[in-house]
Amino acid sequence: MKIIFMGTPEFAVPSLDILVQNGYEIVAVITATDKPAGRGQKLSQSAVKKYALAHNLPILQPKNLKSRSFIRQLKQLNADLQVVVAFRMLPAVVFEMPPLGCVNLHGSLLPNYRGAAPINWAVINGEAESGLTTFFIEQKIDTGKMIFQSKTPIGDNETAGQLHDRLMYLGAELMLKTVKAIESGDYPQTAQPKIGDFKAAPKLHKSMCEIDWTQDTTTLHNFIRGLSPYPAAFTKVNGKILKIFQTEKILSEHLHQVGTILTDAESYLHIASCDGFIDVKMLQLAGKKRMSTPDFLRGYKKELKIDRA
Repeated sequence: MKIIFMGTPEFAVPSLDILVQNGYEIVAVITATDKPAGRGQKLSQSAVKKYALAHNLPILQPKNLKSRSFIRQLKQLNADLQVVVAFRMLPAVVFEMPPLGCVNLHGSLLPNYRGAAPINWAVINGEAESGLTTFFIEQKIDTGKMIFQSKTPIGDNETAGQLHDRLMYLGAELMLKTVKAIESGDYPQTAQPKIGDFKAAPKLHKSMCEIDWTQDTTTLHNFIRGLSPYPAAFTKVNGKILKIFQTEKILSEHLHQVGTILTDAESYLHIASCDGFIDVKMLQLAGKKRMSTPDFLRGYKKELKIDRA
């Protein structure tokens, strides 16, 4: 069975690796074009491209997925199956090409959390469970017939980044199971419901990441960990952006104004909410490195006040 693999970030690498390690013929790896990155703006290769180079896999990096030259290259590869993990939206001329279809791995339990940021939104919404779905790509994004799902609990203090890293490897196992089933010709195809109150997972923007301290403690805690490590929840302290990456929640009655910072200037930093406190464990002040709260407090001796609108 000839397979074309499409993917770009680190999340896709374990899925490609598990197919390679199990002897599948990867006739091409399709990934994003190299992009300028860092202060020197040197061209940076995607994580998938780096893997493909290290394993001598053929690489294609089309700018336009509808271009005649790219479509011609795909047809010449004569692939049986396309496997997509964390890539961009495909045109029909691409995903309809292989005889066994085009299968995608999505970081949620579909039909919930269709969209660009399923892992983040599951944590932001305080879900107790997340998972992955393999499905056949159709015209509308994340709506194709489902093949397999894999579920996993979400820890009370687990960040989106930590969940991402777990799903990355669980997803590889699920993709291998899916490819084996397709190869054998014995696999389910479960249609997703067309109508329902499904939870969405739209792309996250910086404008959505500022913390509203009037929210309750649990909502704040979920919001912060759901945006960690990227794009990162933030608040403004003494005129500077303070990103918060890791917290614990303290439910407690108090008389402090929401957004008040309480600290012993050595070991803890608590921020008052309407029904308790956010216990900040990991943070980063603009212009500084990311660090633990004790490390931050040792080097920052000014009085801490959250800027109020």
